[in-house]
Amino acid sequence: MSHFLVSAAYYIQGIILVYFLAINSTYTLLILFALKDIVQNSYLSTSRGARRLLTSDSYYKPVSIIVPAYNESAVISDCIRSLLNLHYPEFEIIVVNDGSSDETIARLKEDFKLGAYLKPVRRQIPHAPIKNIYISGNYPNLIIIDKETGGKADAINAGINVSSYPIFCSLDADSLLEPDAILKSSKPFIENDEVIATGGIVRVLNGCLVKDGAVLEAELPTKTLEAIQVLEYARAFLSGRTGWNLINSLLIISGAFGVFRKDMVVAVNGYRKTVGEDMDLVMRLHRHCLDNKIPYKIFFVPDPVCWTQVPFTLTMLRKQRNRWHRGLLDSLLANRSMILNPKYGAVSLLGVSYFLFVEVLGPIIELLGYILIPVFYFMGLLDAKFVLLLVAMSLLWGISINISAIFLDTYNFRRYKKQKDVLRLCLMSVVDFLGYRQITLYERVRACFYFRGTQWDTQKRQSQ
Repeated sequence: MSHFLVSAAYYIQGIILVYFLAINSTYTLLILFALKDIVQNSYLSTSRGARRLLTSDSYYKPVSIIVPAYNESAVISDCIRSLLNLHYPEFEIIVVNDGSSDETIARLKEDFKLGAYLKPVRRQIPHAPIKNIYISGNYPNLIIIDKETGGKADAINAGINVSSYPIFCSLDADSLLEPDAILKSSKPFIENDEVIATGGIVRVLNGCLVKDGAVLEAELPTKTLEAIQVLEYARAFLSGRTGWNLINSLLIISGAFGVFRKDMVVAVNGYRKTVGEDMDLVMRLHRHCLDNKIPYKIFFVPDPVCWTQVPFTLTMLRKQRNRWHRGLLDSLLANRSMILNPKYGAVSLLGVSYFLFVEVLGPIIELLGYILIPVFYFMGLLDAKFVLLLVAMSLLWGISINISAIFLDTYNFRRYKKQKDVLRLCLMSVVDFLGYRQITLYERVRACFYFRGTQWDTQKRQSQ
């Protein structure tokens, strides 16, 4: 056996072991941070506290809710109805039809009795031309923009220009907000003028009982592919994003549901056209404030809930995960000045470094491990005990992280009230490692070497 192969196997074994320890230690630390943050901020009483604040004589800030829509005729009316039922003193709903080729505009005209809206629009940030602006005859706070196709980021920019209020919420058209969601996510803006953005938790709508745009009962989807995404979302939001609050390094507010201070978004020239416009905007907000020494805070608040449809076929899932990873890569590339730059403090050295070394390089190292460890083992270059120990620890540690996320969710929020649903989520913690993880890993690695532009990448919808 050549000395080179023996040395290569030794070093690869060491790299994989260090990667495994580092990534799982990071996930565990984020879980602990998340637990401390949730308990410390008492999110269970957020709704009551927010209601008391807004029903007293205290000041509140009106909100513009911007819904970009492209070929969303199947879900757009339910989304609007859920928004019309929000518990908030003053808000407007701005739906931006981004040149849909389906019946989106026809459905809106039929369901909401639209008429011409004559208010002048101040063009603060660029976007594709607007063809018409309508207002509902039944709901004076419902505005519809019909514009030429420009992409999701472009559509939100148009909504920002038309909006009237100092805070705006960006919401996907296939999503439904709980009545208290804006109440809870806007509360930090009322309490602290340094807050420039907040994000809420996004939960899986598939399988839930929905009536008139409201989720009446949360139930775990029957299909394994959809159920495992419930676990994935709980882990990503409750541990991954809540954990970053304690070190002020949150870099992602989901494009499905985020609330922003309009003047700050206008200051960075709005959303940039990219497949990862949500992460890109947050990174540019961090960079703008740190460059200009502006005191600011960006929070993830796990109590406000947005329900959204997730992919229900393997093809849709692969397409979505590939797009997500391309968005991550593009955001890091566009904001590369923040990589390992002490000027940006913890945001760079912890937040950006995590996404670069764990989320970007991690999948490549993991894939190499899947390929090279069996090869070196059968060549007699790896110790069998090491291979078995690594596999066993990977599974047990990963499963424990998944179950910890389920515990955080069940203990604090109890969205899934049926015991069988909670037990099935625990089972998904095992299934996650038996094919699902490998499929998403493949798409993440593939995205590193194959870019496909910045166009809208719509998913099929199914009625609830």
